[in-house]
Amino acid sequence: MAKFAFIDVNNTDGTTHKLCGFSVDWRKLCDYLNKEWGCEKSYFYAGIQNGDDEMAKEFDSIAKFEYGVVRAKPIQIYKRPDRKVDTTCLKCGESNVVVIDMGYDQKGNCDVDLTIDALENAAAGNEFYFFTGDGDFAPLVTKSLEKSVSKVHIVSSGKSIMRAGMLNKRLATKLQKLFKEFPAQVDLIDIDALKFKIKRDVLPTS
Repeated sequence: MAKFAFIDVNNTDGTTHKLCGFSVDWRKLCDYLNKEWGCEKSYFYAGIQNGDDEMAKEFDSIAKFEYGVVRAKPIQIYKRPDRKVDTTCLKCGESNVVVIDMGYDQKGNCDVDLTIDALENAAAGNEFYFFTGDGDFAPLVTKSLEKSVSKVHIVSSGKSIMRAGMLNKRLATKLQKLFKEFPAQVDLIDIDALKFKIKRDVLPTS
């Protein structure tokens, strides 16, 4: 039996920042997964902005570990669709349509790479750790079990918080359904419980 970790870096980074209040030290995580959880290989899927030399160096150093594998791609910027809102003037009662600029999304899409790596390691008795809350990976979890992977752990956060009157959560409903469908084979590991093992140290300012 072998253990493998597949880390959706950008999704995991969003989870720890938005819900858990810390930043991941990816080198620490890689070392922790090998020494504490016994992962034979940890695969990191990272979208890196052009010019972000700091992040590039960090993942270059992870690739030098015999148990670290890095799949990096440049981050692409996508325009979110503008939102149209019907409004009524309180003074004159006239109806208008206001167009709201919804800004941009950044994405470094390594989903295919993660899927291929997981399926190539999906042998009988192996154990997987998926660091993601992205529901797009739910079919991959099911397929891994079909290939006789003995256990799949989803490492994310089940927290939800309210911001500006809207509910924010990071763990997709599609993944949550798998916990009920395969209770003995799929579970959630709360990444917040790993905080003091994998968080990035903040250097004191002078």
